[in-house]
Amino acid sequence: MVKQTTIKNEVSLTGVGLHTGKEVKMTFKPAPVNNGYTFVRLDLEGHPVIEADASYVVNTQRGTNLEKRGVKIQTSEHVLAALVGCDVDNVIIELDASEPPIMDGSSKYFVEAIEKAGIVQQEAERVYYTVREVISYTDEATGSEIIVMPADDYQVTTMVDFGTKVLGTQNATMKNISEFKDEIANSRTFSFLHELEALLDNGLIKGGDLNNAIVYVDKEISENTMENLKTAFGKDNISVKPNGILDNLTLHHPNEAARHKLLDVVGDLALIGIRIKGKIIANKPGHFVNTQFAKKIQKIIKIEQRNQVPTFDIYKEPLMDVNKIMSMLPHRPPFLLVDKILEMSDNHVVGLKNVTMNESFFVGHFPGAPVMPGVLIVEAMAQTGGILILSSVPDPENYLTYFMKIDNVKFKQKVLPGDTLVFYCDLISPIRRGICHMQAKAYANNKLVAEAELMAQIAKNS
Repeated sequence: MVKQTTIKNEVSLTGVGLHTGKEVKMTFKPAPVNNGYTFVRLDLEGHPVIEADASYVVNTQRGTNLEKRGVKIQTSEHVLAALVGCDVDNVIIELDASEPPIMDGSSKYFVEAIEKAGIVQQEAERVYYTVREVISYTDEATGSEIIVMPADDYQVTTMVDFGTKVLGTQNATMKNISEFKDEIANSRTFSFLHELEALLDNGLIKGGDLNNAIVYVDKEISENTMENLKTAFGKDNISVKPNGILDNLTLHHPNEAARHKLLDVVGDLALIGIRIKGKIIANKPGHFVNTQFAKKIQKIIKIEQRNQVPTFDIYKEPLMDVNKIMSMLPHRPPFLLVDKILEMSDNHVVGLKNVTMNESFFVGHFPGAPVMPGVLIVEAMAQTGGILILSSVPDPENYLTYFMKIDNVKFKQKVLPGDTLVFYCDLISPIRRGICHMQAKAYANNKLVAEAELMAQIAKNS
């Protein structure tokens, strides 16, 4: 069981935003369990919070940009990658501007700050999404593709090919998140000269200089462009190195571009909001395809969580057998629809029914195609919930249970002879004045077969 983590102490960094050029102070602060990563804008009234969530991605031009109720966070990916790479689950990130500092264009300084703050274990268990089948997303316009396949650890491989001789084809691999700090974190962002010209012409990359972005020269530099670059970067002289990169910068790795793309993938997929156990393979990744993939994974996880089947040992000694159940419930065969109570607490109960061909309702529902009526599945869930509510009084045998309301009933699968139904009922609100409001679910064959919100009241049998 891996526990969640946060940082021990708060720690701050200052710098400028790459695209805004604004001075910014960013502070990492410890966060409670299940907080995840949250950005807080200290420069705005009320200090609004923006969760690191794929649903808040509004655009991916020159970075992954989030927006919630008009409040923005720009280029979030390098900070998020550092947090994932340092194996930290819960952190509050305070900013006094919309964009984190670019620093040297990598995650290196963020990693160093997190390590300086220290990492502490928390009480809650870390939640993972275990990939069981291949999931993919393809951007038809660019040919970019990203997939995830089953694996024991979180692994990432990136392959880049921009069709330029100066960069060529590169790939990078991280076999375990523990490799991030030493192998990936110091890989800096990069741009091609033709992109840089467009950014400068549009007044962007105001916080850029030759120390926080690798510039690959993929075209001949005109006199006018050279002068613009000198002005933009505040340099008297700029030249091109033999390896096709603007000077005043040395590559940390021969495949630094591919490693930085891997860094971006790690940061963008942090927006899923849950740790992944699976192998990511990204071909020509970019922020758009990364975040679209994150949204797809997020949607799949939500569907699976909604339909997730709890695990119960149906063969263990029951908490109540059918005789004990009949001592509490007034129902009798053929209308007693619960055989066992497997477990119970103050706010939940688990019951079981073995469905056999001997059930009286199969005689007419339906001849030649026996199917358990949905209303009887709801009744069985209600009887299971009745055990919970009757357990709240000292003399349950003197009470009857009556339905008050049934809402949001859904039937997902057929229940057939030979199936074992397991009912899980948990309280939506505490039992008051004999009124019980609960969420009930029925499972069979490792599938959710029915669910409903039930409200019932017990009354003394006069």
